[in-house]
Amino acid sequence: MTERMTERMTERMTERMTDPMSDPMRRAHASATPDTVAHGGNLHEAAERYGIPYAQWLDLSTGINPHGYPVPPVPADAWRRLPDEGDGFAACAARYYRAPDAAHVLPVAGSQAAIRALPALLPRATVGIAPLTYSEYAPAFARAGHHVAPLDVRWQRLPDALTHAIVVNPNNPTAEHLGVDQLLHWHAQLRARGGTLLVDEAFADTMPAASLAASTHLDGLIVLRSPGKFFGLAGVRAGFVLAAPALLDSLRRTLGAWTVSGPARHAVSAAFADEAWQRQMRTRLASESARLVALLHDHGFATRSTPLFAWTDDARAAGLHEALARGGVWTRLFTASGSVRVGLPANDAQWARFEESLRAAVRALDAARTG
Repeated sequence: MTERMTERMTERMTERMTDPMSDPMRRAHASATPDTVAHGGNLHEAAERYGIPYAQWLDLSTGINPHGYPVPPVPADAWRRLPDEGDGFAACAARYYRAPDAAHVLPVAGSQAAIRALPALLPRATVGIAPLTYSEYAPAFARAGHHVAPLDVRWQRLPDALTHAIVVNPNNPTAEHLGVDQLLHWHAQLRARGGTLLVDEAFADTMPAASLAASTHLDGLIVLRSPGKFFGLAGVRAGFVLAAPALLDSLRRTLGAWTVSGPARHAVSAAFADEAWQRQMRTRLASESARLVALLHDHGFATRSTPLFAWTDDARAAGLHEALARGGVWTRLFTASGSVRVGLPANDAQWARFEESLRAAVRALDAARTG
């Protein structure tokens, strides 16, 4: 993209942001509620819609590691006692994420708790969010009184009208990845305006060097991390906010005490300490992701991918989702873009089922097109 093209895009973006009602994305987000935000893993809904019993589904809709961390037995005290804030849990997370220290880490009940609370702690302003990204951010910021505007990851200089920006890195679902230098450049621009850059690194565990966790001593930088995706521990509902201590103090007062349960602290601490498992899993996921991408490519679907999922915006993607669903294979459809995210099968039987279902789905799509 030429410099002049970038300037024209920035000018048009600034013009759109001067009138909130000229921005259809803003209107949609302003009316959104938690109940209207769709997520993967909604198998009960799929079972009812397609008349296939819940237990018969192959769920590839979430992007969660199907080879979850083998959590050791939970000590009885973890069930009986209130969580101990002095147990070193934040320090354990700081070591794993390479944050400056424990004072820059706040454990929370999953990233979702932070996403709901953080917008009210930032000055109300215009926040840039990519049109196709994790769907909870836009309604959360709109509810808190912020103006939500589209963010283009190709920009080097952010429009002057933006005060805050949200980046999911790598992006969910498009798998786009921004480098550390670009993100720090954006942070410097926003900080000069009194703003904040929030980076959601829920899928970043497979690429530790790409994380901004080590830079969270900087004011105006927030990083969200979660053990749910890479470790396959989404059910423990634990997450971490990495930021300057002053912001974390405000968030702590908002969320209250005991945000993460004793059993969850035990499970996540064990996972963070197991470096051998982490190394082996990164290698395994890279191999399985390459297999998934190759399989989709062999059937004519171009993709972008992370080690935990592949994404396609092929013109047939919505039809693929529907055809797979009729056979009991659940993927994540993004209706606005007509794109689909596919997670990793867990074992040989699931791979075989997916491969056969994919072949059948493509045959059905071809027959519908030619018939």
